[in-house]
Amino acid sequence: MDVGAEPTRTARSVVLLLAAVLFINYVDRGALPTAAHLIQADLHLSEGQLGLLFSAFFWTYSLVQIPVGWLAERYGAHRVLPIGLTIWAVATIFIGAAQSFPMLLALRLLLGIGESSGFPCVSKLLAAVVPMKSLGTANGVVAFAYLFGPAVGTFFGGLLMAHYGWRSAFVVFGGLSLLWLVPWLRVKLPPRAVRRSDADKPDLVTLLKQTSLWGTVLGLFSSNYTFYFMLTWLPFYLVHERGFSTAEMAQLAGLAYVVNAVSAIVAGWVTDRLIANGGSANVVYKTVMVLTHSGSVVCMLCMALGSRPWALGAIFGYQVLCGVQAPGVYAIPQILAGPRATGRWVGIQNSLGNFAGIVAPAATGFIIAATHRFTAAFLLAAAVSFLGVIGWWWMLPKLQALRWESGELAEGALAV
Repeated sequence: MDVGAEPTRTARSVVLLLAAVLFINYVDRGALPTAAHLIQADLHLSEGQLGLLFSAFFWTYSLVQIPVGWLAERYGAHRVLPIGLTIWAVATIFIGAAQSFPMLLALRLLLGIGESSGFPCVSKLLAAVVPMKSLGTANGVVAFAYLFGPAVGTFFGGLLMAHYGWRSAFVVFGGLSLLWLVPWLRVKLPPRAVRRSDADKPDLVTLLKQTSLWGTVLGLFSSNYTFYFMLTWLPFYLVHERGFSTAEMAQLAGLAYVVNAVSAIVAGWVTDRLIANGGSANVVYKTVMVLTHSGSVVCMLCMALGSRPWALGAIFGYQVLCGVQAPGVYAIPQILAGPRATGRWVGIQNSLGNFAGIVAPAATGFIIAATHRFTAAFLLAAAVSFLGVIGWWWMLPKLQALRWESGELAEGALAV
């Protein structure tokens, strides 16, 4: 597809299906936290065992993304993605039948393996199907879907659990996930999207030598640290630090997730409009990332040190900023790596960047246990958020496709 072309009807259909698969991804992965208190009572689990179940997902999810990125380019992301979905859907269904902690732990590890296919495959397909001038909108649509997933999963999962028990939610969610395969197996992808790449070129060493790769890794780690910190500890903070009731907390947290998701899709559209009106993609994307990370620092400080109204405003301010930066997190590597190497690039980026999902909740827990306050935890989150400025701005070159072979510009070169 010509990078200057308008997105075709097929391309739009593919974007919607890719958004749907990541929406399912986040609904399924969030079912366990929603059911945690019910599972604990039913299977007599300790808090330590619950913590292991939460983090076990990220053990495999983080580590497997690098080989999954290679598989996506060697054998086709359009094949690897449905295999991954099948694995995570089956794991979700069987969690609903688990009778012991070891079985739950094994299934959470399997869930992480299946869901690791999501972002490398989706990014690979977007880079191949969507013209560069529309990547902001496409990634905004996808980001809206996966950011909206936790809100929908928590609401409907909670209803199912309240009426039919915790096991029902896993069986229903896992079963419904498999329905995505029906339209996906019927969609006609353009040749560029199904073409296998030579996964040895550029090789792993060449990729790892790119300063820009490490910039996106640092940027994603920074983004994910504050995201997972807020996702896991916001309800506790609202109730125990700011004095909101459980009902007030649920309303505020749910609304915050919606604000986050809506901000992402709006930001993606605005980004493409700015570029279409003559703005440099290099300047637009980098400026967005710098402003959102700098703003996140301010929000973390307000939540740590501000009064209750300031803290509440900062919570929603952060959700807006988090959504605004979401399209660039994957549009930037799609532009830099091009269709040839996006799968492996995002695999490495996500593998290392998602260690924040292990570090942030645990570090926050230790800080709160030691100080009985959130102040130091928010200050640490502010410091980590600032690292994103270094990653997205100082460590990235001019935002254009990298030359993987002498004399050949990677497909999808960016005109600036």
